[in-house]
Amino acid sequence: MNPHLFAAFCLAVALLVVLPGPIVTLVVANSLRHGRRVGFATVAGASLGNAILLGATAVGLVTFFAWLSEVFEIVRWVGAAYLIWLGIKAWRGPGTQETTEEAANMPRAPSPSRTIVLQGFLIAITNPKAILFYIAFLPQFLDPHLPAGPQLLLMSATMIVMALISDSGYALLASRARGWFVTPGRRRLQGRISGGLLIGVGCGLLAVRRGS
Repeated sequence: MNPHLFAAFCLAVALLVVLPGPIVTLVVANSLRHGRRVGFATVAGASLGNAILLGATAVGLVTFFAWLSEVFEIVRWVGAAYLIWLGIKAWRGPGTQETTEEAANMPRAPSPSRTIVLQGFLIAITNPKAILFYIAFLPQFLDPHLPAGPQLLLMSATMIVMALISDSGYALLASRARGWFVTPGRRRLQGRISGGLLIGVGCGLLAVRRGS
């Protein structure tokens, strides 16, 4: 794929995957209660769920663009606007507060590894917002002069690997960084950072569209 677009994609993903969301919250909660092994099992399940969602999104986008290639730019404009809207929501709200509180109230009794993997898988696969985000995010970095399929495959694989590394890091560091996940002020800061990044990405992409 276009090396400049791929570099921009990797930078955007690197910034986004380190910000706590529902999956990170669950990984941290399980790691704090049951240790690294359970944290890694949660990461494994969530990564599998993300892989399925990303794969389905990529296949759907390839089919869609092959069917209606003339709406490619419209999809990218709408997607950029959606990223800005998500950023505004994240900026105005605590973002992960409800999920953090739910995770904090989860049973503390250890569960079998298969149950933990399933738990991580379900929290990833049942998140409809993730599908909408992928649909809005991935097309922004597609080069319309190159086949969409290989580009989407590479971006999906890259995003899965980067998220896996980030989530595993959270599992390792959770016991030493608990304050970052339970302090209301820092939850708000996370929302502001996440919102600012999404708004910046969306505005930048809209500016590129307007200048092209």
